[in-house]
Amino acid sequence: MALTREVPLVPEDSALLFIDVQNFSAHRDGGEWKDMPRAEFEARYGWFFDQFERRVLPNMQALQAGCRKAGIEVMYTTIESLTKDGRDRSLDYKITGFNVPKGSWDGKVLDAIAPGEDEMVFPKSSSSVFVSTHIDYVLRNLGVKQLVLAGLITDQCVESAIRDACDLGYLVTQVTDACLTYSQERHDASLRAIKGYCRQMTTQALLDELASRG
Repeated sequence: MALTREVPLVPEDSALLFIDVQNFSAHRDGGEWKDMPRAEFEARYGWFFDQFERRVLPNMQALQAGCRKAGIEVMYTTIESLTKDGRDRSLDYKITGFNVPKGSWDGKVLDAIAPGEDEMVFPKSSSSVFVSTHIDYVLRNLGVKQLVLAGLITDQCVESAIRDACDLGYLVTQVTDACLTYSQERHDASLRAIKGYCRQMTTQALLDELASRG
């Protein structure tokens, strides 16, 4: 039998992971933007937040609901240090200037897709969730073989997670319209670049696939 990435989801073998959909970077009052003048914020990130709030976030909510209904494990990762001062962060995050202090509002998943009572959240201090958390260990304990990825930012932390998950032996599905970066050009370029590592589907196509199993 030929090997392929185009394998429909088996709910009991699958998990959905939302990447960095948190107050720090996905809320207009988040810490990544708090010191930026409003005019500059709108000029640089107005498109991003318009697309996120109007189109991408509703797709994430539909995906979350559909996966929960199908019995698929729903998980989250957020940028958040293990310390208040961020001394545990990756060198890259230190250079970039990212520090989301342990326990802070900025480190919380956005209320609009808030985790359920028994859903897992993995705070990370590097671009890839597989580098700075024990998520691989947990996924294997759960028997997960297929990983669905959505979140922010398409060409940064989402790409990093896809590549690492693929190399670790997971079948990865990227939900293309439930990811976003800071321009359409960057988003589209990332989808083209990462296509060889994953199956790519829209939110509706994935929900239709899950519904067809019923």
